Amino acid sequence: SDVIGRHVKIQKQGREWRGLSPFTNEKTPSFYVNDEKARYFDFSSGKSGDIVGFLMDCQKLTFIEAVTRLAEEAGMEVPKDSPEDRHREQKALGLIEACAAAAKFFQDSLQRIEGRKARDYLEMRQVPEPLQGAFQLGYAPGNRTALKDYLINKGFKPGFLVEAGLLIQPEDSGAAYDRFRDRLMFPIHDARDRIIAFGGRALEKNVQAKYLNSPETPIFHKGNILYNYMNARRFAADLPPAESSQLIVCERYMDVIALAGAGIGHAVAPLGTALTENHIKLLWRACDEPVLCFDGDRAGRQAAYRSIDRVLPELKPGKSLRFAFMPEGQDPDDLVKSKGAGTLREVLSRAQPLADVLWDREGQARELTTPERRAAFRSHLRNLVKGIADKD
Repeated sequence: SDVIGRHVKIQKQGREWRGLSPFTNEKTPSFYVNDEKARYFDFSSGKSGDIVGFLMDCQKLTFIEAVTRLAEEAGMEVPKDSPEDRHREQKALGLIEACAAAAKFFQDSLQRIEGRKARDYLEMRQVPEPLQGAFQLGYAPGNRTALKDYLINKGFKPGFLVEAGLLIQPEDSGAAYDRFRDRLMFPIHDARDRIIAFGGRALEKNVQAKYLNSPETPIFHKGNILYNYMNARRFAADLPPAESSQLIVCERYMDVIALAGAGIGHAVAPLGTALTENHIKLLWRACDEPVLCFDGDRAGRQAAYRSIDRVLPELKPGKSLRFAFMPEGQDPDDLVKSKGAGTLREVLSRAQPLADVLWDREGQARELTTPERRAAFRSHLRNLVKGIADKD
C-alpha cells in the first residue's frame, strides 16, 4: 500500500485499501490492495498481481526496472549473482543449519535429567508443556562443551560454530567452549521463520548476566529482529475485525510467552535493547499503531519516554505508537497471571496516543506558572516537532 499509494489514491477499508482503478476510467472504486497477501486486485480491468507486476503494468517498466526502483526506494542494492554472493549465501545457510541443530539439542536437553531445573522454573512461571513446545524452549546444560561435542559429532567445525555465535573462542587461542551454559533457551527466528540466534536466561541467581543473547553474526543483527514477530503477525492477521490487530510490544521474552498462553498471540519483544528505527519500521509493516507495553514503574515510564525520542523523526502520516502502562509494580506476565487476560485487554484498550504521552512528559518536567515559562515550554515543543522529518 505504501508504494501503490504513490500512484493511486487509496483509502483504508477494513483490512484492505480501496481506490479507483489506474487502468480504467471507472467511477466506483473496484481497485483493492491487500498488504497481508502482498497483492493488488483490480476488478475493473481484471488485472491482479504483486508490487513488481503493478509497477510493470502501471509505469510500463520492465521486470528489472521495477525491481531496481523498489530496491532504490528501500535503500538496497539489487543483488548481483557473483561467486562471492553465492559463497555468502551458502555460508548463511550453513549457519542457519547449525542454529537449527543447536535448537534441537536444547529442546532435547530440557526433557532430560539435566533439564529438571529449567522445567521447574517453567512450572513456577506457569508455562505448560504445549506452550514450551510452541516457542521451542530448551535448556543449555552446564557442561562447558556439551553443545560443542554434540555439533562436532554432527559434522560442524569449531570455527564455524564460533561464527554462528554458539561457541566462544578464548583470546589465548585455547579450545572453544559453549557460549550458553545452564540457561533456559529461547530460539530467535528471522523474517522467514528460521532460527538464527538464541536468548538464554540464567537459572542461578549469582550469574552476572541474567539474560544473554547471541552476538552479532552474519545472519543475526539484533537491531533488526523482534522476538515472535512472524507468529505475532500471522495471529494479528487472523483476528476478527472487532478486535484490535495492532501488535503489542513487551520488554521481555517471558511477557510474550505469557500473553500467548492467555490467548493474546500478537505480542513481540526487542532482544534486550531499546527499540531501534529498524524495529519501528518492522512494526509498521504489520500495523499502523503498535502498542508499547511498559511496566508500571518509573523505569517503565522512562523506557517509554526514550521510545518517543527514537520514533519522532520517523513518524509518517497514519503511522505512530500507542503506550500502555501496567499497574504499579506489575509487568504483563504478572498481570495476566494475577488478574487474567481480560484485565490486560482492558489496560491495552486504554493505551495512550504518542502525542499525549509526549505532552505529559514535557509538562511534568517543568513549572508552567508564568508566561515566560509557558513560552519556553512552547519553544521546546516546537524544537521537538522540527525533528519530525515528514512535514505533515
